[in-house]
Amino acid sequence: MKFDQILYQVEDGVATITLNQPESLNSFTTSMLNELSEALKNANTDDLVRVIVLTGSGRGFCAGQNLKERQRSADQPKTDIGDSLKKRYVPIVSAIRNACKPVIGAVNGIAAGAGANVALSCDLVLAKESAKFLQAFTRIGLMPDAGGTFFLTRAAGRQRAMGMSLLAQPITSRQAESWGLIWKAVPDEEFENEVAQVAKHLANGPTLAFAKTKQAIIAAEKNDFDSAIELECELQSGLGFSKDYEEGVNAFWEKRPPAFSGT
Repeated sequence: MKFDQILYQVEDGVATITLNQPESLNSFTTSMLNELSEALKNANTDDLVRVIVLTGSGRGFCAGQNLKERQRSADQPKTDIGDSLKKRYVPIVSAIRNACKPVIGAVNGIAAGAGANVALSCDLVLAKESAKFLQAFTRIGLMPDAGGTFFLTRAAGRQRAMGMSLLAQPITSRQAESWGLIWKAVPDEEFENEVAQVAKHLANGPTLAFAKTKQAIIAAEKNDFDSAIELECELQSGLGFSKDYEEGVNAFWEKRPPAFSGT
């Protein structure tokens, strides 16, 4: 696959997708969104890929929508942003949420606007201590989108979601960690190694169990207790017949590391 605005690499079961327009802090263009959608699709369907890492090049993760694409002359019609969201952004966050493989958001710098919310849609988010998260939408007369109202409210609660959204002030990655928005804030000098170690752990793990775990946790955001328990029983039943479960138990008794195949 050849891309112009992202980088795509598969190595040792890890597909790394890098937003690669550092001169604009990797702000989203239509071309980049199309390429990102294609890369996520390929990573999710490639049997050699067991975990997906999404990151940015340069000093930023993603500054959100590239507003140069929204410029227009007085005689040009206005853009239907809602329609653009449905066509460009919703498929991205949906692909991340629905991927059968863990998706790591490796936030290497500022994550603003839709860039922040694409990051927050990932299953595990690690961020440099120097990174910041910003819901910048009200600065230009808009509201959070790309799943922002959903992710913020469920992870951080109504007051913090309101504060980030209405005030449009950045928060540090340490704040994001303490609020439950991300998994971990990592010292800058340790960031790349930490991301690599987490990706390696997941790539060597029981990917079938990871997929079912992800499915159940996401479903629990809307399920009641009885529905959550019922889904646990259903999914666990299938995992109990998997080769990975048999391998895990055998490895436990034989006191050796398991060799999971994802089947």
